[in-house]
Amino acid sequence: MKLLFVAVVAVTSSLLGQTPAPDTSSGKHPFTFEDMMKLKRVGAPVPSPDGKWVVFDAEDVDLEANTKTSHLWIVPAQGGNSRRLNQTTNHEERPRFSPDGKKLIWTSKATDPTQIWTCDFDTSAGTLVGQPHQVTNISTGADGAIWSPDGKNIVFVSTVYPDCKDDACNKQRDDELKKSKVKAKIFTRLFYRHWNTYTEFKRSHLFVVSADEHPMVGRDSVEPSIPPSGSAERRPTDEPRDLTPGDHDVPPFHLGGQDMYTISPDGQEVAYTSNIDEVEATSTNNEIFIVPMAGGAPKKISNSPGSDSTPLYSPDGRDIAWRSQARAGFEADKWRLLVRDRESGQTRDVTEKFDRSVGSFTWTITPAPHDKPIWPMIFSAEDHGDDPLFCVDVEGDEPPIRYVGLHADDLTFAKSSAEIGSLYFTNMSIKAPNEIWRMDFPAREGKQGSEAVTHMNDTLLSQIDMQPLKSFTFKGANNEDVQGFMVKPPGFDPAKKYPLKLLIHGGPQGEWGNSWTYRWNAELFATNGYVVVMINFHGSTGYGQNFTDSISGDWGGKPYVDLMKGLDYLEKTYPFIDKNREAALGASYGGYMANWLLGHTDRFKCIVSHDGMFNSESAYGTTEELWFNEWEFKGPPWKQRDLYRKFSPHLFADKFKTPTLVVHGQNDYRLDLSEGFQLFTTLQRLKVPSKMLYFPDEGHWVLKPQNSRLWYKTVNDWVDQWCK
Repeated sequence: MKLLFVAVVAVTSSLLGQTPAPDTSSGKHPFTFEDMMKLKRVGAPVPSPDGKWVVFDAEDVDLEANTKTSHLWIVPAQGGNSRRLNQTTNHEERPRFSPDGKKLIWTSKATDPTQIWTCDFDTSAGTLVGQPHQVTNISTGADGAIWSPDGKNIVFVSTVYPDCKDDACNKQRDDELKKSKVKAKIFTRLFYRHWNTYTEFKRSHLFVVSADEHPMVGRDSVEPSIPPSGSAERRPTDEPRDLTPGDHDVPPFHLGGQDMYTISPDGQEVAYTSNIDEVEATSTNNEIFIVPMAGGAPKKISNSPGSDSTPLYSPDGRDIAWRSQARAGFEADKWRLLVRDRESGQTRDVTEKFDRSVGSFTWTITPAPHDKPIWPMIFSAEDHGDDPLFCVDVEGDEPPIRYVGLHADDLTFAKSSAEIGSLYFTNMSIKAPNEIWRMDFPAREGKQGSEAVTHMNDTLLSQIDMQPLKSFTFKGANNEDVQGFMVKPPGFDPAKKYPLKLLIHGGPQGEWGNSWTYRWNAELFATNGYVVVMINFHGSTGYGQNFTDSISGDWGGKPYVDLMKGLDYLEKTYPFIDKNREAALGASYGGYMANWLLGHTDRFKCIVSHDGMFNSESAYGTTEELWFNEWEFKGPPWKQRDLYRKFSPHLFADKFKTPTLVVHGQNDYRLDLSEGFQLFTTLQRLKVPSKMLYFPDEGHWVLKPQNSRLWYKTVNDWVDQWCK
């Protein structure tokens, strides 16, 4: 179910309930929503094969136009001034260099649907040469393109009808659906909708197209503002070929992150992720398959009953690695890093003694004259609110070496002037969103040894009075250590009393820490005079798998105890916290906990419940990823009725008293809109002061810029109404 990035927030106003005055001595001002919308949202680094450049996409938000547009940028690999790579108004993202570095491909919205475009690249000047042109012209659209390492092919993703054998069939089916005056749908199996859309039972497939194709007639343009005119006749042999036909998604649905498919170094084989279980709605059993680039029957090479995902070949092609979970049906199980010898078929868990989940990972490049890499693999992993880097030798038994002080993701290793090469990655903090960073290897153990390559937001952030993140630890449920974090308001005065916002994350197997978010931004919640607190209760990630496991089957138990004990600790330890002005806000699992708090404590002045589970039994019948509910509640409701009812907030409605704002989106299929309506109806019937913010055009997350502005205003106004 992935109840992601959600929070219950205990909120109280400042001493006078007013926004602190700007720090006039430094010339900085408190963080505002408008500031946040001006920040550039930097994507993953794409280093050039010669080690001179890094290309990336960065998204701009136009608040008044209510749009987000991504553009291509380039920066010297050693750092320097970033500049736009392609001067176009089109949305462009996911750049990828050809193996020789002389061409670039990317996804462009110059047409509808998106297609793959390409252009020559001058490696000396770091500029595009000539006019970009379209590579694909498939009616179902193209995205996610990668080059084969031999430079001969481009593999991309398109979503098609599995029973269609060609693009003409797909186009006809889509056109009929759009033109039909009957919008009814008929379902014969589950997964008829997922996340925020109805699936129409289409499938994502991998397609391959030759990289040697010539530009299509009538398709050459630097900046087409509308779909280019002119028919482009193409020989049948030029048509993209479906590498993964059948009624399965390749890759499966995922919320970003590392690619779930890759190509062998010799260009002859494709490895990909797919789930072929009969009932996908109850299965997390993604598997790794390989298929010849020339086509043929796929071969399954993974065997875990849990999820196997994100395959990646070693640079010499000897091995293939992927992330794997051991337990079926548990999406928050430990992610292990497996390495398979392609010749012998032997597979080894190189993180067997490492009690954290592997995040993004990459191979290093074998340096001459060594016959094998010194540190073959680098990965990130959540740990106590950070995402440090770890290096591990796949052939040794030594524990991974850790590089601290980072919140790293999107790892990629490349040739550079360093002895082995350089790792490029995105790095963030509580005070700044992602920028691209570099670490040269070999790097000393325990030393960060890394530096920022891009500085896309430095100028704007230098004008803002951002607050540091403070960590604290207290004894929670079972008298075990629980970590929390605090952000104080701008202009903080320890002699004053401040209200408190307690943010409770979602997942529920998630974490708070030294990271940036646009949806539940701690700096923005603190800016008008609140102390913001975030507690990584039992069930959080980054503290070992046993700690993560401890929430399953106990949603209203240990996590609730942790939150209450955490607040008790804060009120006792920090005299500047006003315990009489606390509010709770949360979404997803945080929304569930907000609803649970309603029936179990009166200590909060108000509550905000966003996309939360209210009735555990009805939530089961209206969600899509049934494996989530069946794992967390130990089975379906008809087999675990007592457990579902034990932790269902709606059965404690007779104790509801706290003023509550309910927020929900029409297109939230993870936690159906009916959960929000049930809560609001109950509150109104009980005459508990309440309000509902309904988004007809949002799903589980509020993503549209102006909707986000309304969300922050409504949430903060509600808290101020009861806490000031």
